[in-house]
Amino acid sequence: MRRKPVENLVAEGGQGEGGSLRRSLGLWQLTMISIGATLGTGIFVVLGEAVPKAGPAVTLAFVIAGLTALFSALSYAELAGTIPVSGSSYSYAYATMGELIAWICGWCLVLEYGVSVAAVAVGWGEYLNELLDGTVGVTIPAALSAPPGDGGVFNLPALIVVLLAMAFLLGGARESARANTVMVIVKIGALVLFCAIGVQGFRSGNYENFMPLGMAGVSAAGATLFFSYIGFDAASTAGEEAKNAQRDLPRAIMLSLVIVTALYVLVAAVAVGAKPWENFTDSEAALAQIMREVTGQTFWGTLLAFCAVIAIASVVLTVLYGQTRILFAMSRDGLVPKVFARVHPKSGTPRANTLIVSLFCGVLAAAIPLGQLADATSIGTLFAFALVNVAVVVLRRTRPDMPRTFRVPLSPVLPALGFALCLWMMGSLSTVTWVVFGVWMAAGLVFYFVYGYRRSRLAPSEK
Repeated sequence: MRRKPVENLVAEGGQGEGGSLRRSLGLWQLTMISIGATLGTGIFVVLGEAVPKAGPAVTLAFVIAGLTALFSALSYAELAGTIPVSGSSYSYAYATMGELIAWICGWCLVLEYGVSVAAVAVGWGEYLNELLDGTVGVTIPAALSAPPGDGGVFNLPALIVVLLAMAFLLGGARESARANTVMVIVKIGALVLFCAIGVQGFRSGNYENFMPLGMAGVSAAGATLFFSYIGFDAASTAGEEAKNAQRDLPRAIMLSLVIVTALYVLVAAVAVGAKPWENFTDSEAALAQIMREVTGQTFWGTLLAFCAVIAIASVVLTVLYGQTRILFAMSRDGLVPKVFARVHPKSGTPRANTLIVSLFCGVLAAAIPLGQLADATSIGTLFAFALVNVAVVVLRRTRPDMPRTFRVPLSPVLPALGFALCLWMMGSLSTVTWVVFGVWMAAGLVFYFVYGYRRSRLAPSEK
C-alpha cells in the first residue's frame, strides 16, 4: 500500500537511465497522438465484427461505448493535468491507491497497449491485401497473411507494420509526432470520403428492424466496440514530453474523444444504411467492400484501402509509443527491469525499450487472431479505466489543495458512473476473455511479488 508522493512523480518527469526525454510536443501534436491512437481500427476493422451482434443498433452501441469512454476521459483529464507524467493511469494509481493497485493497473495497461498494437496490426494486413488486389491484382497468400487458427501460418504484414512503427519511434518523439499528424489527416479525409460516397447507397429500410438482437446484442457490440476508443488516453503517456503538460493534456484528451466519437457514429450510420446488417461478415475490410458495392467500381474501394493502410499504421505508431512510455515509468520506479528506462543520449528516446516491445508485439500480431486480441485488449482497458475513476475521487479527498487545470464536473457522481459503466461492459465480454484476463493478472501478480515488490524504489525506505 506504499504510495509515491505526487511531488516525486512530477519531479522525476523525463528522467531516465543515462538521459532525459525531450519536451517537444504542443497541444496540436498531443491531440493528434490521441486521435492517431484511437481513430482507425474500430471503424476500419472491428465494425465488421460488431454489426452482426447488434444489427442497425450498432450506432447505439458506439454511443454507449463512447459514453463509457467519456466518463473515464473526464477523470483522465483531471489527473493528467494534476500529475503530468508518462505513466498514465499507472502513475495516478501509484499516487492515490498504493503500489499493488498501481502494478495491477500498469499490468492492465501492458495488456491494453501491447495487445492492441498486435490487434491493430492484424487489421492492417487485411486492408493491405485489399489494396494489393485493387492495384496489382495479387494478394499475399493466406499462409503469410493470416495467423494460425485463421487459415494461415504467420501474419507477415502485421509484423512488418510494427517494425515500420518501431523505426519511426527510434528517430525521436518529435519526428514520430510529425509523421503521425500527416497520417491522421489522411484517415479523417478517408472517413469523410466514405460518408460522401456511402450515403448515395443509403436505404432507410435497412433501419426498419433497428434492434433485432435486443439490448443484449447492443451490449455485446458495445463491449467489442469499446476497443475503438482505446487510445484516447495516449496523450497522457506523453506527459513528460509535452511542452506545457498541465494545460495541454486535459484539452488534448477531451478534444480527441469528441472528434473520434462524432466520426464513429456518422460512419457507422452510413455503413448500415448502405448495406443490410445481415450481409455484414467478419471481414476486417468492411468499409472498402461497401465502397465497391455502392459505386460498382473497384477504384473507390481501393482508394479507401490505401487510406486505411496509412490510418491503421498511425494507430500502431501511437499505441506502440504509449506502451513504451508506460514501461519507462514502471521501470523508473523499479517494478520492471531497468533496461526499459534507459534513454539514448542522442535521440532522447528509450531505444532498448522500443526494440523489445516492438519485437514482442510484432510476434504476437503474427500469431494470434484479431477477435481474440480485441476482446483481451478491451477487458484490460476497462479495468484500468475503472481504477482511474476511483483514483480521481481519492486524490480529491486526500489532496484537495493541489492545483488542477481541469476538474471533473459533478464529482464523485460522474466518476462513479464511469466506474459502473466499465464494470457493466466488462460483464458483457465472453467467458473465454475473462479466463484469459484472469491468467494474465495471475501472471502479473507472480511477477510483482517475485521481482517488483523488493526492487521497488520505495522499498528501501521501509527497512
